[in-house]
Amino acid sequence: MDLIAKGLTFKPEEEYHLNNISFGMRKGELYTLLGRTLSGKTTLLKTIAGLITPDEGRVLFDGVDLGKVPVWERNIAMVYQQFINYPHLTVFDNVAFPLRQRKMDAKNITDRVSSALEMVGLHGYAERKIQALSGGQQQRVALARSLAKEAGILLLDEPLVNLDYKLREQLREEFRNIFSSDIASETILIYSSTDPLEAMQLGGEIIVLDEAKVIQQGPGHEIFENPANTRVAEISNDPAMNLLNGIIGDGKIQLGAEMVLPLPDHFRKLSPGDYIFGLRASDMALAGKGISFTVELSEISGSETYLHVAGGEHKLVGLLDMVRNFNAGETVKLSLDIGKLYAFDTAGDLVSSPFGRGR
Repeated sequence: MDLIAKGLTFKPEEEYHLNNISFGMRKGELYTLLGRTLSGKTTLLKTIAGLITPDEGRVLFDGVDLGKVPVWERNIAMVYQQFINYPHLTVFDNVAFPLRQRKMDAKNITDRVSSALEMVGLHGYAERKIQALSGGQQQRVALARSLAKEAGILLLDEPLVNLDYKLREQLREEFRNIFSSDIASETILIYSSTDPLEAMQLGGEIIVLDEAKVIQQGPGHEIFENPANTRVAEISNDPAMNLLNGIIGDGKIQLGAEMVLPLPDHFRKLSPGDYIFGLRASDMALAGKGISFTVELSEISGSETYLHVAGGEHKLVGLLDMVRNFNAGETVKLSLDIGKLYAFDTAGDLVSSPFGRGR
């Protein structure tokens, strides 16, 4: 491993911001920190950058303890959520600024700046002033400045969160191309996000953070297919995976007095007893002979409809591949795809998934 975190702990007041976090990362790889707001993502990035000193633990890069390296000497670049540019400078001068601080020769600066601007799609913009750029272009300038440093570690703290949806989609695709380019072959890329779809689309490994702890690390498909526990299942899905308390017994699943489901094949080896069952919103559908639910809220989003329903003691969210208005209080019948059910024990740990993982 080229970057190793060992037991990082930071508790400035009453609550942990980092709680005994350990992981390893390799050069040429992308890692996405996925977690909700206040889960510890930004604190972890700032700790790696040297902007926060942990109470305990160490960060090693190529075997060197970064805690003993001054911030300005660390081979690290960071792109912030609130992108930072110098409004009185041109695009070229913004990107060149850290290189001039290093007293790099003029030709090398020009070569690096030109290459970085080309990479982020700003070729021909070098002499423009920052005020003449759109928000997306200004974020590209901030990214180009970090790329031009050719740092060993590139930290990106939710860099797209303040942009509109269409622009986020466009830049996310560009980021994927940049992350797979030659410039990233010797760089560790660490990207933070609250959006599970974004984390999956970027590729690479995902580190799921919750309440200042790492609760799962692995390739994106592994996180999606086999969430280690109910917290990962909620965080790695949007909307969060539906979780329902129930019982396995007599060859069926009992989810309350009026909700009974057949036992799927991948649950056959589970012992009778209490479980927490998980089902994604997209694994529900309208069905004439389905289970009756009462509509609490419906939301149309593009070509899809989010349907919030209640049935007995359970509340669920369904994601329907259609545009349709539902009235609050209306009764609908929904089928639940039992072949896509997850089972977690009462402590919340995965015991069976549709993809064959579990205890």
